[in-house]
Amino acid sequence: MSQKADVWQGTLSLMVLKTLELLGRLHGYGIARRIEQTSGDLLELNYGTLYPALVKLEQEGFIVAEWGVSENGRRAKYYELTRSGKKQVERAERDWKQTTAILERFLVPAKVRS
Repeated sequence: MSQKADVWQGTLSLMVLKTLELLGRLHGYGIARRIEQTSGDLLELNYGTLYPALVKLEQEGFIVAEWGVSENGRRAKYYELTRSGKKQVERAERDWKQTTAILERFLVPAKVRS
């Protein structure tokens, strides 16, 4: 059985924002489950990490939260992107692509790049 990886530092916010961008309004458990599914269940999302990240994104104005009722009839906090959050997705995506392109230069031998 393969071991699930932890979410990398600095990527959780982008994954949350991107999930909300693609799927719209979701509760925390739905966000967590979708991130794990999207990873092909290779990532293990620590729920103790998710909720502080959601609070931080809300404080930064990238998401808004509202209480509602989940599919199973329980009270749940639902999150959705703000206009500022949509712009942040674009910035974060651009930054991530640049970062991975830089890292790729270290992983591919210089002879191959030439």
